[in-house]
Amino acid sequence: MTTPTLRCALVGTGAVANLHARAVAAHPLAELVAVADIRLDAAEAFAAQYGVAAAYGDLDEMLAAQHPDVVLICTPPGVHREQALAAFAAGAHVVVEKPPAPSLDELDEMRAAADRAGRRLAVVFQQRTGTGAAHVRALLRSGALGRPLVAVCQTLWFRGADYFAVPWRGEWATEGGGTTLGHGIHQIDLLAHLLGDWSAVQGRLWRLDRETETEDVSTATVLFEGGVVAQLVTSAVSPRETSSIRIDTQKATISVDHLYGHGHENWRITPAPGFEDEAAGWAFPDAEERSDHAPLLRDVFDALLDDAPLPATADAPARSLEIVAAVYASAAADGAVVTPEILAAHPTHRAGFASPVTDLRA
Repeated sequence: MTTPTLRCALVGTGAVANLHARAVAAHPLAELVAVADIRLDAAEAFAAQYGVAAAYGDLDEMLAAQHPDVVLICTPPGVHREQALAAFAAGAHVVVEKPPAPSLDELDEMRAAADRAGRRLAVVFQQRTGTGAAHVRALLRSGALGRPLVAVCQTLWFRGADYFAVPWRGEWATEGGGTTLGHGIHQIDLLAHLLGDWSAVQGRLWRLDRETETEDVSTATVLFEGGVVAQLVTSAVSPRETSSIRIDTQKATISVDHLYGHGHENWRITPAPGFEDEAAGWAFPDAEERSDHAPLLRDVFDALLDDAPLPATADAPARSLEIVAAVYASAAADGAVVTPEILAAHPTHRAGFASPVTDLRA
């Protein structure tokens, strides 16, 4: 018997699509057979660049002609739901870029459609990948570092006026949210990947400098089920950019400082006084893999080929979006505590994240 090859199709040929195409090419049992974009010329150029046989100007046409096993969705989040539902109806699995949807209701529809079709929905949060994150997660889960106590999660990025000048950016109706949804969700997702499920959120939204309807800064406190208290700061106005997480446990401080990707050199484990002798057992493995799209798609493809559950790097598609939604819902209630139970029945913020923003611009 021959091993089957996953026939992959890609929709949306923006910058992130290049990472997907290279990740497919790196997998020995996956092949990119078709590309679609609302601009047919862009799809044709992308197909030519990567040696893809077929290019389309319409997703439905591509699905009908190609019957792919996997559809890679690399389009803006506003169309993720309709494209995912079309892919599931055509019998394909879906790998979708973050954020998976502009609302929790739409993500619920996508997950339900996947279940009905017997297909899988994987969300690309590539910061979960890499041997550094896997090693730290294993240490935390084993209890080797003692109980996690307090955490800080910072996404301090810089997006100038030209970034917000793009017509659909900075508007609740078209972008869905501000820097919390568009930028901070990466590190929030990595933090939740390491610490688990959340139990309460209090958040505020701020407009400090940019001409935008949404926030350019947010602050939040997140309580995780294990009892960890985390402080979140997300910014689009910080010239010295960094993406940072720090977790203080009973035995050590874990930190990762990077920007858009991390390797072992970005991680550090510092023992607490009295636990220096245990630090040798916390050393990172010799073999290193950096965080990237390639290991995420590799592990997803392997799971699909083996008919196995999705890996931890691609499961729990709603967890970080729920935390983000809770930040917005809390801000809409003047910083009130939002729990998973409150969010599950929230009258407005399951359908969208529009919230009051405190404007402190001069």
